Amino acid sequence: MRRGGLKIRILIGLAIIAFAFFKKCNNKTLNPYTDRVQNINMTSDQEIAIGLQSAPEMAQQHGGLYPDQKLQSYIDMVGNKLVNSSMAKQTPYKYEFHLLADPNTINAFALPGGQIFITYALLSKLQNEDQVAGVLGHEIGHVLGRHSAERIAEHEFWKTISTGASVGADAGGIVNGIGQNVLLKNGRGDELESDKLGVLFMINSGYNPEEMIGVMKILKAAAGSNRVPEFQSSHPDPENRIEKIKEAIREYSSVQ
Repeated sequence: MRRGGLKIRILIGLAIIAFAFFKKCNNKTLNPYTDRVQNINMTSDQEIAIGLQSAPEMAQQHGGLYPDQKLQSYIDMVGNKLVNSSMAKQTPYKYEFHLLADPNTINAFALPGGQIFITYALLSKLQNEDQVAGVLGHEIGHVLGRHSAERIAEHEFWKTISTGASVGADAGGIVNGIGQNVLLKNGRGDELESDKLGVLFMINSGYNPEEMIGVMKILKAAAGSNRVPEFQSSHPDPENRIEKIKEAIREYSSVQ
């Protein structure tokens, strides 16, 4: 009975794992804006709905919106200029830009579907409009690259694999760890892809893409000596990002 029960567990576990891989293969989607094949299991309308639903909570976590309509209008102006001058306008996403009141956290981020946030702490560090455009262009790149949707699909894939491993061989914890490492690596790729797209959006909108290098220097200085080593972080080292940004500037400037 014990051997028979173990065999059944293994077969069930293998079936769950096989289903996960089958589902992943059927979720392959070509992103027409990046020409990259991605594992995504949701529509753009679902991305938009997730972003809209999550936006109020994200704002609340950062002290709400910054209470200065003039500054908010400035952020809207720069963000909309980037969208309307680039292929971002061709996407189904509804881009909205939010200035958060948080005076301490130097950060900007994007939710699925076009909800984009920048903290006042980061805005106050930026030295000119081109740098603001660099930050917002990078976040637009995350939306257009469908990075959140891709991460959600990867998370569901590894969760299913972990379930199958737990049923078949009590190895769920090990496989779960592998999945987290894969997600960490992919996160770095997302950042580099968004940097490159941000450079393109800046050039299309008439902004100086060299100022994105200035943004990287500001982020590096803000992190100080407590900066996490690159191999432990989901973000590439600012120095490595600067090199990739320079490559993107040369690439896109040569075709203008």
